[in-house]
Amino acid sequence: MDLGIAGRKAIVCASSRGLGRACAIELAKAGCEVVVNGRDPKQLEATAAEIRQLTGAVVHAVAADVGTPEGQAALLKACPEPDILVNNNAGPPFRDFRELDRSKMIDGAVANMIVPVELIQKVIDPMIARKFGRIVNITSGSVKAPIAGLDLSSGARAGLTAFLAGVARTVAGHNVTINFLLPGTFDTDRLNSNFAANAKKRGVSVEAIRAERVATVPAKRIGDPAEFGAACAFLCSSQAGYITGQNLLIDGGAFPGAF
Repeated sequence: MDLGIAGRKAIVCASSRGLGRACAIELAKAGCEVVVNGRDPKQLEATAAEIRQLTGAVVHAVAADVGTPEGQAALLKACPEPDILVNNNAGPPFRDFRELDRSKMIDGAVANMIVPVELIQKVIDPMIARKFGRIVNITSGSVKAPIAGLDLSSGARAGLTAFLAGVARTVAGHNVTINFLLPGTFDTDRLNSNFAANAKKRGVSVEAIRAERVATVPAKRIGDPAEFGAACAFLCSSQAGYITGQNLLIDGGAFPGAF
């Protein structure tokens, strides 16, 4: 399927690995010029080279922390007026809410709510002027089904969702869309490190921990990041202009609700 975005310019935050990387790959496959981003220059350059080789696309690597003004400036220097913005950032670590002091809560809210809004503020008016813009925010399945211990992540990302729900309706008439992807369990480095830590803590094998998680997913498997990337690319496509303000849950059926 031709997504109709060949030649478009995309910024994908936190895309040196994991789900962000998968999104960058699929956008590059669709013919976009892509800016990839991460804080580890070596890992980032390896990812950029891999995407170039795989797709033949123009790929710019920007090593920066998107949570800082300097990092955001570096992204926009590489791509001053993107047609596509994929907001992504690591969430706060698993922690009992009693352990969260004000500083930790502010940090979590900044990283997972305020930073995406800041980036959108910087790119949305040129999108409106060009009558094309696609903004996708990677949040979490915990926005719909909160997980104890991830309260700060769930709260900040839910705040972002509510904040942008109104904004999405104000720009839809200019062919600018704002949507959300809510991942469940996907095969990423972060998930595998969590499995390893949990296995060590409980004194069992990593395979046993993985099997326990798989058993909670109706699809009876862990998601492939490429599936997630494909969904992101579709939401960025020319055909997705009538989809905005929506939350697409990609979790193999783990969320039990009908709506």
